[in-house]
Amino acid sequence: MKNLNHYVTIYHQQLKKGDILIAYNELVKFVGKLRVDFIKGLSKQYSFSGMLHGYMDYTYFYYTNDFLKSKKLKLGLVLNHLEMRFEIWLLGNTITVQKNYWELLKDSKWNKEKTTMPKYSILEAIIAPKPDFDDLPFLSETIENKLIIVSEEIMEVVKEMS
Repeated sequence: MKNLNHYVTIYHQQLKKGDILIAYNELVKFVGKLRVDFIKGLSKQYSFSGMLHGYMDYTYFYYTNDFLKSKKLKLGLVLNHLEMRFEIWLLGNTITVQKNYWELLKDSKWNKEKTTMPKYSILEAIIAPKPDFDDLPFLSETIENKLIIVSEEIMEVVKEMS
């Protein structure tokens, strides 16, 4: 690894150009709007947490319901900045819960390509692999529809496994 000053200089130069700052702010704003829209439209099915920012790698919020809470699980809608895609993650409330469910779900369709548990989750389902940010209303609708379908599918598999 080069020294930190080297990386900070490059980071500062890129920020001064403005494109990264604009893109990051708009992406975070979009995820925030998704969260607000989901609270308005899906609050009968799920409760939603506040939005969280990663280290420019992930922007996400959690959502859950009584079934997931009873299993000490939650879901997350994640904008994966490094892959520039939207994902749904199944997470445990603790590392122990996460590891236990990984053992149950490691052969699921979401994990069939993985040999080890993901770093932060039990499973990761890609719901928008190549989002078109030039059509935000369509992207929002697509994400919401897939969130509903994939979340239900994940919960069905958890019910069968536990």
